[in-house]
Amino acid sequence: MRKVLSAVAMTSVLILGIATNTAQADVLPAHFVLTGSGFGHGVGMSQIGAQGQAMEGKSASDILTYWFPGTQVVPVNDNLPIRVNVAHQATYANFTIVKPVLGATYALSSIGTPATLANPTPLTTSANCTMKFSVYGKAIAESTVCPGTTISAAQAPSPLWNISWNSPQTNPLLQVMNMSASTGSIQLRYGFVQLRYVAGKIEITDTMSLHNEYLYGISEMPSSYLPAALQAQVIASRTYALGKMAVVRKECDCNIYSTIYDQSYIGYAKESEQGVGQLWKAAVDATAADPNNGYAIEYLGKPIAVYFFSSDGGTTQRSVDVWGTALPYLTNVPDPWSLDIFLNPYYSHWQRVLVEKDVVTAFNLPDVVSLKIDSLTSAGAALSVTATSSTGATSQLQIGDFKTKLKIPSSWFQIAPPGY
Repeated sequence: MRKVLSAVAMTSVLILGIATNTAQADVLPAHFVLTGSGFGHGVGMSQIGAQGQAMEGKSASDILTYWFPGTQVVPVNDNLPIRVNVAHQATYANFTIVKPVLGATYALSSIGTPATLANPTPLTTSANCTMKFSVYGKAIAESTVCPGTTISAAQAPSPLWNISWNSPQTNPLLQVMNMSASTGSIQLRYGFVQLRYVAGKIEITDTMSLHNEYLYGISEMPSSYLPAALQAQVIASRTYALGKMAVVRKECDCNIYSTIYDQSYIGYAKESEQGVGQLWKAAVDATAADPNNGYAIEYLGKPIAVYFFSSDGGTTQRSVDVWGTALPYLTNVPDPWSLDIFLNPYYSHWQRVLVEKDVVTAFNLPDVVSLKIDSLTSAGAALSVTATSSTGATSQLQIGDFKTKLKIPSSWFQIAPPGY
């Protein structure tokens, strides 16, 4: 009888355990649903809003002074050389001229290492050859390979190389040079390129004129937008670049990155974009006051800190709410255009489904039974999100980390109730 009772008791325990586990499994949601609006951080100029204003007949100046209250659009000296990093921490890079003009050449020069001083006199190489660079010890090795040959001409390694390919004397027509590096590829048309050895890698910069050459390659807005919107973007991008001119950063040997660390620079691909590239180039030219000055945004006589983004939840953000620094011209501005489904078909309203395992990983919890927005900014955007596990443990993510880890388009969203 004791054995029978023990077996029954054991069976009861097992059944209770299964029931408990089943109940807990039912509590754990398979996913969470977010519904929201906008794409980006929401500070400064809304690009969808700029296009909407251009459609209403607003000028570039009207657009910019709307998004940056209290500012002025004025001509400033921008005939300055800007160093743009086009390859960060590369291990190798190859350069070739795209469709070289007959008789055109590269000019290549170097600064030699203390042990082996290279000839500082520029070396000329046929433009149909390929120049190859790679890390060699604490310097950069170079070799040139030409069509029809199997032997490469190698130069002494150097910590610094200069490449020019559009000398007015040898190449009267602007040619395009293709760079293929370990970090990616880009086509370049202007300026001169430097490769510098920095901390075991190669930093590659293109130095060109900020006035127009740099701006021709900026890819922050679709070139199909209306002229006033494009011009507003050009002026904003010029102003952003002017704010980076004072310092050459050692880690990149540059004033400015070509990536989202600063603003996207894609080189010749922007102005050569089929059907619309010349629209962007025309917008750049239209924002030049004269050969030495271009229009920029100023507040109390100084270029402003410029920010721009795609769209928002109906009102832009204050900089103090997003980054903790209050600037009078980075404040809440109504943006009805971002909520217009015809102007913003993909992000006027969006929905994201977050699966349980991704949420668990993001919050570093064993499981997640609920998500809650903790507080909102003055524009109605989330500031942080807290997750709660089945044991009652909680974990909080600031909105920047939440968006990055779970690939959320913007801070304007709501969390649907369980079972949605």
